[in-house]
Amino acid sequence: MASLKSLAKETAIYGMSSILGRFLNYLLVPLYTAKLSAASGGYGVITNVYAYVALLLVILTYGMETTFFRFANKEGEDPQRVYSTILAMVGTTSLLFVALVLTFITPISSFMGYGDHPSYIWVMAMTVAIDAFQCIPFAYLRYKKRPIKFAALKLLFIVLNIALNILFFLVLPALYVSHPDTVGKIYDPTVGAGYAFYINLACTGSITFCFWKELTGFKPAFDRKLMKRMLSYSWPILVLGIAGILNQTADKILFPYIYKGNDAHSQLGIYGAASKIAMIMAMITQAFRYAYEPFVFGKSKDKDNRDTYAKAMKYFIIFTLLAFLMVVGYMDILKHIIGRDYWSGLRVVPIVMAAEIMMGIYFNLSFWYKLIDKTIWGAWFSGIGCAVLIAVNLIFVPRYGYMACAWAGFAGYGTAMVISYLVGQKHYPINYPLKDIAIYTIIAVVFFWLMVMANGHLGLGALATNTLLVVLFAAFIAKKEGLKIRKR
Repeated sequence: MASLKSLAKETAIYGMSSILGRFLNYLLVPLYTAKLSAASGGYGVITNVYAYVALLLVILTYGMETTFFRFANKEGEDPQRVYSTILAMVGTTSLLFVALVLTFITPISSFMGYGDHPSYIWVMAMTVAIDAFQCIPFAYLRYKKRPIKFAALKLLFIVLNIALNILFFLVLPALYVSHPDTVGKIYDPTVGAGYAFYINLACTGSITFCFWKELTGFKPAFDRKLMKRMLSYSWPILVLGIAGILNQTADKILFPYIYKGNDAHSQLGIYGAASKIAMIMAMITQAFRYAYEPFVFGKSKDKDNRDTYAKAMKYFIIFTLLAFLMVVGYMDILKHIIGRDYWSGLRVVPIVMAAEIMMGIYFNLSFWYKLIDKTIWGAWFSGIGCAVLIAVNLIFVPRYGYMACAWAGFAGYGTAMVISYLVGQKHYPINYPLKDIAIYTIIAVVFFWLMVMANGHLGLGALATNTLLVVLFAAFIAKKEGLKIRKR
């Protein structure tokens, strides 16, 4: 129980930085969707480019975060040597990536559809390279149990990012109207969506200086033999990561290529903006992951405590189901996060949230093969899920547009989740409380449909009805879990 309390505490700290950071970052969504109309496709460009960035970040870190935790906690390994070696590896590959992009910037930008704006590509290439390098010192902070500094740096980035975006998308455009000659020296209205990328590079680069202690407070060492052993462990994680991130970004990368209409970036922008409302599930999963990896791989007597893993799964599902109902219940309020031009995409929100819940469950299930060093299983599971997602996109997007993107994610995550559970129970059986999970899920689904009907027919009364349903769900959970605790 003490271990679970520690996990909950660290999840709360990481979660506050993640959730508060994402919440503050949501300020950019109404800003972008207000200043970049759906018809212009500007937000679609941002959605598309950041999808590439997410994929590249996984490739450039190539599983070294998880590998660091595994090897730093292994018997006979020197954690400092592990950290130093990984830092050198990721730093070198990141520099090589930037060099390659700058060398072939013209064909790359043309292939991606941004031949008229090659700066979008090289700026984001530099950003993702720095970001990949920063992932290692961030992992080191988690290993050293320093969630406060971790959270502070994450929030510092968000604050800088928001401040500069407000300056270049709101303040300077307003001043430019009355003082074009003066303001024009630092602001160009034709840059548009490009400012989002330039600002990201400036903020990401600035955060690097905050890792001075983590980057200089040790004796540099590079162990070739250790590198080979770590690469042997990490390459399946890389495949797993690529497949996993493609489950999140493949639709946004493929959409401009396979959508039949002439307004691909406009439609993609609508889908991307609406999906932002569903990202509370991604926040919860990310917060859980930040705390759960060092918890599972840490040197503790609870390393093989399967009962603890089962409880963690149940509480994760309970919390995400409650969050799901809250988002659906207060959709009439949350929809104002995005501009009115983008409201037509709100119907994807419940589907995307359900997919994120399954992704979180799949992540929770994934530890059985990491603990027994059989990470190849993860590559297979994520690969199959990714294949399903891509197939659904290729077959149905030309006909159904971005709605097919939402259902493709649902199908892909669902497939990976089910296969991982079935195989995992054979190789590393865990007695998950399936009956309790099923009861909570069924009630949540029933309440969801009641909320949908209330939103469609009750008008202002829907908010009160949905609030009552959320309270009832929370009360049921409290009573059921409370009764179980007293019985023990």
